[in-house]
Amino acid sequence: MPIADALRNRPRRLRPWVLVLAAVAVIATVVLVTNGGGKPSHGSHGSKPPSSGKSGSTHPPHTSLDLTATVPASGASNVPSDSAISLSFSSPVSLGSVRPTLSPAVAGDWVQSSKTTISYDLGAPLIPSSNETITVPGGSSGLRGTGGGELASSTSIEFTVAVGDYTRLQQLLAQLDYLPLSFTPSSSSPLPPKELATPQPGSFAWRWPDQPAALTSIWVQGTFDEITRAAVESFENQNGMDVDGIAGPEVWTTLLADVAANKVDPNPYVYVLVNKVQPESLNLYENGAVDLSNILVNTGASGADTVDGNYAVFEHVRYSDMKGTNPDGSKYNDPNVPYASYFNGGDALHGFIRASYGYPQSNGCVEMAYANAALVWPLTPIGTLVTIEGPATPGPPPTTTTTTTAPPPPPATTTTTTTRPVTPAT
Repeated sequence: MPIADALRNRPRRLRPWVLVLAAVAVIATVVLVTNGGGKPSHGSHGSKPPSSGKSGSTHPPHTSLDLTATVPASGASNVPSDSAISLSFSSPVSLGSVRPTLSPAVAGDWVQSSKTTISYDLGAPLIPSSNETITVPGGSSGLRGTGGGELASSTSIEFTVAVGDYTRLQQLLAQLDYLPLSFTPSSSSPLPPKELATPQPGSFAWRWPDQPAALTSIWVQGTFDEITRAAVESFENQNGMDVDGIAGPEVWTTLLADVAANKVDPNPYVYVLVNKVQPESLNLYENGAVDLSNILVNTGASGADTVDGNYAVFEHVRYSDMKGTNPDGSKYNDPNVPYASYFNGGDALHGFIRASYGYPQSNGCVEMAYANAALVWPLTPIGTLVTIEGPATPGPPPTTTTTTTAPPPPPATTTTTTTRPVTPAT
């Protein structure tokens, strides 16, 4: 056999370095398969394990949390006292120990109404005419989402509650005996707490029969008439408030509390009727009955008329310094005028010495003899309703004294409800 053929047909031997490379390739393949097809192993430098979703693994990034809608909307006005209150968020929210707040505070609690919405369950009505603020706490110590997200910062929602309903105001005042009418609800079932400031079905009735037409003609249900205004002023006075005759937030707050406590008016209901038909006179009604009858009075002279109308006493003082201008342009200055109950500007019920009574001769006030004024004054505190009625002043007043320096008698202390004797006019 030729030598060349012998060399081609003999078995080949692999060189040692080829065997080493083959072994390395096999080991590398095994490692890749074991670590998931080319992904770095747990022990590789700079790598971190994949999330398995099981306890102990790293949480996904926090979901953002934003306030997306509110009821009422921020800046809203005339919001009903029983309005729903809710806050909606961009993602599920967690209602834990950190909660929004209301200022002024209103009884109730926050509840989870859906995954992304919380609502305030009112335990009392929103106070009429109040400016309400809801503060939603944000930041690291604020409200949080179920995914751990947090509001970027705290947020305030402000709105104004509607003026209180006049019919409901009258119902509550009547329940507490501040009106000459009573109110009887149609249902004996207790009201839902948030409905306490809304009108209820029922009926009004005069507390006493045969009331004077001058009084009954004033009453209009659902309007802020002078009967209602006087009742509000009386309520303010008895509860130590500034007396302005306006049913604002403080009046409503106290009124609702007094109704809940059944704190009725401890004083009798008093109504004063001044008739300018000569001889001019005053009748005072206490709890529906005539208590002081036909007291002779002087009303305003021509040019200083005592204006017809219905008024609430707004100032009640034992003595008053009265200064002003007479219809003829002259000045008057009467110090220490006793028993003054102011009802219309500078016009007051008060005592004054005159030569006669029953005729128009004052500067607009309703003047009485001292003894009669001493009987009227204790019964006409702030909030007493006064009606002036009658014809216009016919001609000049009689010539009489216009000032007095005589000391007034001490205040009357007897306040029984029986008809009092009236001192005859001089």
